[in-house]
Amino acid sequence: MSQRLRFIFILVVAAIGVGLAAAGGWHYARASAPVNGPIILISIDALRADHLPAYGYGRLRTPAIDALASDGTVFERAYSHATLTLPAHASMLSGRLPFETGVRDNAGFAIRRGERLLPQMLRERGYATAGIVSSWILRRDTGIDQGFDLFDANLGEPSEDRWIGPLERDGAASEAIAESWIGEQRSARLFLFLHLYEPHAPYTPPPQYAAYAPYDGEIAYADEIVGRLIRYLKAHQLYDRSTIVLTSDHGEGLGEHGEQEHGLLLHEEAIHVPLILKQPAGVDAGRRIAEIVQQIDIVPTILDLAKAPIPGNLRGRSLKRILDGSEREPEAVYSEALYGRYHFGWSPMTAVTQDGFRYIKAPREELYDLVRDPHETANLVERGSLEPLAALRSALEHAAGRAAAGPAAAVSDADRRRFASLGYVGWQGGSAGTADGDADPKDFVPIVEVCRRAAELAARGELSAAVDVLHRAAREHSGAIQIWTALGDVLSLAGRFEPAARAYDRAAALAPENPASAAAAAAAFLESMHLEEAARRAEAALATADARSAARAEAELILARIAAARRDAEAARAHAARAQKADARLPAGPFIEGLLAFGRGDFEEAAEQLQAVRTDSPPPDLHLYAGEALSRLQRWDEAAAELERELESWPFNLRARASLAVAYHALGRTGEAAALLDAMPIVAPAPESYALAARAWAAIGEPRRADALRAEARRRFRGDPALAPLSGLSAPPAPRS
Repeated sequence: MSQRLRFIFILVVAAIGVGLAAAGGWHYARASAPVNGPIILISIDALRADHLPAYGYGRLRTPAIDALASDGTVFERAYSHATLTLPAHASMLSGRLPFETGVRDNAGFAIRRGERLLPQMLRERGYATAGIVSSWILRRDTGIDQGFDLFDANLGEPSEDRWIGPLERDGAASEAIAESWIGEQRSARLFLFLHLYEPHAPYTPPPQYAAYAPYDGEIAYADEIVGRLIRYLKAHQLYDRSTIVLTSDHGEGLGEHGEQEHGLLLHEEAIHVPLILKQPAGVDAGRRIAEIVQQIDIVPTILDLAKAPIPGNLRGRSLKRILDGSEREPEAVYSEALYGRYHFGWSPMTAVTQDGFRYIKAPREELYDLVRDPHETANLVERGSLEPLAALRSALEHAAGRAAAGPAAAVSDADRRRFASLGYVGWQGGSAGTADGDADPKDFVPIVEVCRRAAELAARGELSAAVDVLHRAAREHSGAIQIWTALGDVLSLAGRFEPAARAYDRAAALAPENPASAAAAAAAFLESMHLEEAARRAEAALATADARSAARAEAELILARIAAARRDAEAARAHAARAQKADARLPAGPFIEGLLAFGRGDFEEAAEQLQAVRTDSPPPDLHLYAGEALSRLQRWDEAAAELERELESWPFNLRARASLAVAYHALGRTGEAAALLDAMPIVAPAPESYALAARAWAAIGEPRRADALRAEARRRFRGDPALAPLSGLSAPPAPRS
């Protein structure tokens, strides 16, 4: 080779070397530089990992999530710490386990004010922050809004034919809000948390996905929404700069191990969730990681990528360290399912997943080899294969210590109905025959599924069908307190208080040490004006209720109301004082004074007493009686406002709806009055609802409408013994000419 050629060759080699070094340095610089583009966390509710093509599923197409997986890293074995929406998201956004955040259930818990969540940490680094959620479960009251500049949980306005307002919104509407917010930002340094409620039950996919199974159809729709956001980012030159994390709060049972939805059990289908991380500039694109990772790794990962300090109290680790090979997988992933504990009084369930095994702590322990038995069909404890059991017990003890499940706060009746309509049923109604809470939740899956089915029917207004489901279940599971309690709830919803009281009586007989069922029976008998029966059940509740408990306060207030109905002012005031002592938040004194004044016809005094009450947790009928007292005084604007407040707290109060229709009519709001009365037989299709609506039509001078409604009720409920008008409920006061 000539000297000239050798010189050219050396120059080429040198140039290539410099180019490679520059490229490597550029790539290193891009990989090690702090994230300055958008950081987006997408949580798709109730999405189990094994129903995504990116995780090997072949029965549907998810092109947007597939593309995201190609552009990022797929973590094949990511696990949730809780099987319910709020506790899981509390861990996802705090980087801390449920017993550290203190949020153990959807109902009766909230994130403590002052808890440092991811948006707050990023806001301190100069990020604009927005949280946009699609479910009532993540409403502001839960504390999940902390640290967000914008937190949008507005699900829309209620319609007249529903007892309660909307509890979820279409994910497309949430995504549109996200686009609008991103477009308003002056800098790309932003953090967006976008929560989609698809594919949470009930599954109602759009028609274009009808060819898929319903659950899969909702996943396909969620993918379409994710695709819209990605297209927006690309159209605005933000996608390549974005860090996108896509995950879920928990999975879904779909009948495996008996559970159709989630919350009760801790198997793979419930806690194995997708986790995809797309970094800017295609860093680590196309990689698949088989190591175990967990939900609490998300916060330190995002903080690490943003070069923000990682708090020392976080147990999780940055996934970036796994990607660069500097850290091994954690000792164990902790998960818990306390739904059975808080809603039914059964034993809590906790689990660890480690080294290819899962150990579930329950009254009857479970151990599964996830490698040989990925569907968890063979409990190794029952087969005597106990070799890893001691190590896993120790791992669970190390992960959770002795963190006890603390008490839940009281949940209003209206919120109970909202949770039930979303599939979360049961309210500490005992423990299926055990008094010490040692019942194993997996033994009662059929009971939970019956209650969920009835709740779904009731939420759709199919109350008769819900009652039929529960009646059949009660014959098969006559010793299940939960079914009798659910039956009482549905019958109360329909305004059928006497049979509801009998159902609560059966529940009370099964668990005489539990005062809640006796108190519920007392309330139902009071509504049906069986005062002697109501008093006996209230006294029974007092016999076992703790000194300062909701059951004691409720029972004493019922006795106070009974005394007021009998014009026994001294006894009414004494019971009210005891109710107030049991629950200081309860405005028992002024409520009873108002009822006493109403009973003696002093409507000025009644309205003054009842309107003076200011509380976030009003007892049932407080605003009803205030509204009716004001109606008698023809103060119709004030009356309507009070009755609207009653329905905000107690949306199933038929009498309040009828009285509100009368007030609207007096105000000239005849269209709204007619809509209320027309909706009553739809939302509560039972004889009592027809009867009360008919009486309201008559009260506002529409006897033909009243007669037509009564005739329809006779046709629909022929032979039904409850066709008689509601006992003890006077017709709403009519406007005077």
